[in-house]
Amino acid sequence: MKGFLFLVGPLPFMALAIATAGLAAGCAMFVHGAVFSPWLTAVATAWRYPLAGIALAASYYIYGLSLLLIAPLVNFLLGGRLKPYRGSTVSLTALRWYVHCTMTLLVRYTFLEFVTPSPFALAYYRLMGMKIGRNVTINSTAIADPSLIELGDGATIGGSASVLAHYAQGGYLVVAPVRIGAGATIGLRAIVMGGAEVGAGAKVLAGSLVLPKSRIAAGETWAGIPAKPVDLRRDRGKPMDAAEEG
Repeated sequence: MKGFLFLVGPLPFMALAIATAGLAAGCAMFVHGAVFSPWLTAVATAWRYPLAGIALAASYYIYGLSLLLIAPLVNFLLGGRLKPYRGSTVSLTALRWYVHCTMTLLVRYTFLEFVTPSPFALAYYRLMGMKIGRNVTINSTAIADPSLIELGDGATIGGSASVLAHYAQGGYLVVAPVRIGAGATIGLRAIVMGGAEVGAGAKVLAGSLVLPKSRIAAGETWAGIPAKPVDLRRDRGKPMDAAEEG
């Protein structure tokens, strides 16, 4: 029975992703048929194919921008706004997390890279439930569980950094909020996991791993795998081994 559930379990969420992507594609097809196609028939043959290619590319962007609106709407209608949770990965409560993940991953892997960083990406994350302050920069699409992530004013998420409001522990799924304070910086390819809090003005250096439930105080700098507090002024000029030991 477990094997059967493992096999068929993803199918409803695959169907949900297909339906959501299909609605967005339908918007693109409507614009292409109503606007681009009639115009292309009147163009000389020599120009028709290159212009048709541009029209198809424009239709893809119409698909993507439509998806930025449709996916959060589907997420909202199906109860995908998350609450903290610890329990089995197979439960009615966990279904909300699967819906939220489906809508997040669908957008991430089909379009979000093309509008990151930009106000379009920020608008999408807000519609998915993320709390975002003013002058925030998100230069990464590796954001999971946005409805449980809070970014203070002026926070920066560096390129390819990952912020995940979930993790697995003892065979259970744990979904826990992540809070990143005002002016904090998450460096290039750093990872911040569920339940972590990064204080105002704090820094997580590039490539570091912030473990679940970590508490980074305001103004601190953390680095390493797993990340730990470092004093850059004290360590400046030391050999690498000495800096790590100290």
